[in-house]
Amino acid sequence: MNLGLTILKGRRSVRKYKDEPVSDDIIHAALDAAHLAPTARNVQPWLFGVIKEKKTLEKLGETAPNGAFIKDADVCFAVFGEKDHTYYLEDCSAATMQIILALWSFGVGTCWVAGDKKDYAEDIRKLMNVPDKYKLVSLIPAGYPAEMTIPSKKELKDLVFKETYSEN
Repeated sequence: MNLGLTILKGRRSVRKYKDEPVSDDIIHAALDAAHLAPTARNVQPWLFGVIKEKKTLEKLGETAPNGAFIKDADVCFAVFGEKDHTYYLEDCSAATMQIILALWSFGVGTCWVAGDKKDYAEDIRKLMNVPDKYKLVSLIPAGYPAEMTIPSKKELKDLVFKETYSEN
C-alpha cells in the first residue's frame, strides 16, 4: 500500500487528546493543504480560523453540543464559506478533509464537527467575529490522540455497483 492510502485508511475520528501541543509548523502545513483543495471554478470561497486559547476552545465546546470535546483539543480549526457562492459547502468540505488528512499525516487526530445547518453556526460565527458573508461549515478540533477506536465499516461489496444499480 502506498503512503497516501495508508494515511487515508488509517484516519479515525479522535475525541480524546493528550496534553501535548501541536506545533505551528504542523498547523501551517494543514492550512496550506486546505487552501490547495479543489473548488468549483477555482472560487476558493473559504476563510480558516485557528483557535488555540483555552477559553475560546471551552466556549466552542459549550456552543456546539455535539463538539463538547473541543475544550480538550490543543487547537481547533474553523472552516467558513462565503454563503453567496453556489458550491461553498462542497468546496469547504473538500478543504476540511484536506486539513484532517494533512494533520493525520503528522499523527495529529481530529474529529469533523458539523457547522453548516446547525443551530449554533451563527453563534460561532459571531463568537469568532467573522463577517456576515461567511457561514460556518465545520469545526475541526485537533490534538495528539489519547484514545482511538476503530469502528466497524460496511463491506465495500455492499456499497458499490457498476454501470447501473440493481437490487440483485
